[in-house]
Amino acid sequence: MMQYMLTPAAGKRLIARALASYPPLVGAMREATVVIVAGTTNAYVAQECLRILGQEEGFRPETFMRGVTTPAVNEGKMLVTGGTTYDVVIRRGTWLRERTLFDVAGELREGDIILKGANAINRETGRAGIFIAHPQGGTTLTLLQAVVGRRVRLIIPAGLEKRVEEDVDTLAAAANAPGSEGLRMMPVSGEIITEIEAIDLLTGAKARLLAGGGVGGAEGALWLLLDGDPPRLEKTRKILDEVAAEPLFPLSL
Repeated sequence: MMQYMLTPAAGKRLIARALASYPPLVGAMREATVVIVAGTTNAYVAQECLRILGQEEGFRPETFMRGVTTPAVNEGKMLVTGGTTYDVVIRRGTWLRERTLFDVAGELREGDIILKGANAINRETGRAGIFIAHPQGGTTLTLLQAVVGRRVRLIIPAGLEKRVEEDVDTLAAAANAPGSEGLRMMPVSGEIITEIEAIDLLTGAKARLLAGGGVGGAEGALWLLLDGDPPRLEKTRKILDEVAAEPLFPLSL
């Protein structure tokens, strides 16, 4: 048994490394279509996936977003930014540059994968909530047509800092109620991958959330309690040491 602290940025890198080695995703990148929808966690995922394909050149993670939550200078609101004008679409091992989910959604079929981040997750229920700013539902309603209509697989990379205690559907109903102010929320089901699942995928060690929080750059940090046999724990420690010094997300607006 051991403990380890990760910042949110380190957690994003950990999740990305796990997904870039996840056999179903690696297989889909080589043999089918994978769409990585723009978002800050997915910026790390896209970078790692493009790296293993040898096609990372030209990818700018610092702009790979559509909406981002910033500090009180933004009055504590989500800043909807122009960000990138593309998602990362990989088809049979090739990055189709300058494409978006909207360009390929109608072509996606069972065997393809969409990766979309979330703003709220409840691991116990397996439900995630995604903020909606666009009046027609944006990327979320578009991807649901493929996921629900044609059984495209949905993977939701999201750090544990997104965890909520209440039922996501209940929260979304309140946020979406007539007369409510602010962003709407779409509840979705998918394969949620947090730091806990990432460690299991990479090493087989079992992680539990032990504590959280910090200051001086460790705000939102996680303390993980890790269990496994000595070889698994040693492998886990090595990987966590590699991602622990991940700098803050390189925001460029």
